[in-house]
Amino acid sequence: MAATALVAGCATGNGGSTSGASGNTLTLWTHNAGNSAELDVVKKIIKEFNGSQSKYKVKVQALPQSDYNNSVVAAASARKLPCLLDVDGPNVANWAWGGYLSPIEVSGSQVPLSDQLASTVGRYKGKLYSFGFYDVALTFFARKSVLNKYGIRIPTMDRPWTKNEFDSALAKLKKSGKFQYPLEMGTGGSGEWWPYAYSPQLGSFGGDLINRDGYKTASGTLDGKNSLEWAMWFRSLVTNGYMAKKSGADPNKDFLAGKSAIQWDGSWNAAKNADKLGNDLVIIPPVDFGHGPKIGGASWQWAMSSTCSNKAGAQAWLKFSRQTRYFVDYAKATGTLPGTEAAAQQVDGYQSGGKFNELVQFARKYAAVRPVTPAYPYISTEFQKAAQDVLAGADPRNALSQAAKDIDNNLKTNNYYSG
Repeated sequence: MAATALVAGCATGNGGSTSGASGNTLTLWTHNAGNSAELDVVKKIIKEFNGSQSKYKVKVQALPQSDYNNSVVAAASARKLPCLLDVDGPNVANWAWGGYLSPIEVSGSQVPLSDQLASTVGRYKGKLYSFGFYDVALTFFARKSVLNKYGIRIPTMDRPWTKNEFDSALAKLKKSGKFQYPLEMGTGGSGEWWPYAYSPQLGSFGGDLINRDGYKTASGTLDGKNSLEWAMWFRSLVTNGYMAKKSGADPNKDFLAGKSAIQWDGSWNAAKNADKLGNDLVIIPPVDFGHGPKIGGASWQWAMSSTCSNKAGAQAWLKFSRQTRYFVDYAKATGTLPGTEAAAQQVDGYQSGGKFNELVQFARKYAAVRPVTPAYPYISTEFQKAAQDVLAGADPRNALSQAAKDIDNNLKTNNYYSG
């Protein structure tokens, strides 16, 4: 989920030099240089597309995820973007506004957009810019045996934990003396993990990163009453000794070793946890802090650059890729959630009644996309700084107020990202 924050200059997306295609050969960029499992699926689709017709040829260039966004920004400035590229869902609005992307047309493909999880489709100002094959879902993992031992109710989607129940459970686990920190929330993570993991909890408190009515201000929302309640609760997890200010390098490993009782983590570790813990593993829905359970939504998606000189070829590849079997391939290779119900029925554990189907339901019912505004990368950075400051002991009101002011200044400086 990590994504380097960027603030694009509002470049013109049409005219000037074009790139990404040489004759009928189109270049595709992906962030998967260090992820052979996902990269192999991309290569498979490209190979089968190239073999299915003779008009276009796609070639792949894989970049490291840590450098990917900066590489895209640099290439966009030089008007040297490839025809096809993947984009982390929260950045779609920024890249579309910045002139990096062109709207796409995929009607007539095997999988209708309406069949996809809403969080796997990227739109900005009413236009389709991207789609993904999968999403991921946040969840709490725990051991049934531990919860039962301390008389803690195992929640369900019909009856998730309330804030009071959750706080009470953590108090019991802390009092037991068995856990230095009963809760593991991945606070050693960085970058996009922070808004992805914690802003849905902020949302469940009734707060938000920005006022989504027009996306013109964060003041009164990010530093409002409900957001402040979240920040004070978030800080209390540290002051009460429930959670480490900064977790270790491998939080999931610590959970599996029994160092923590409850872990806030992603669906990507579900299969590994089940292999280790068997039937003792329990997958728990997010806490309802008063405004409904929420998790982050939107992962990596495919798009077409505005400077592509062979848009017909790029859209042909995008349409070809939209086959149920590829949705299945991605999910199986990466341990992610299939982007359609038809694909989920073909992935062991994720089909109806499967041991991981709850995670698909979480993505369908609880996913909240991060603010769909070109300002999002800046908002992401400011929220991470504020949340880290709160955990480090800063006054929550001051931290949120400063973040809201800085976001408002960014919005004003960029003319509220109009155009």
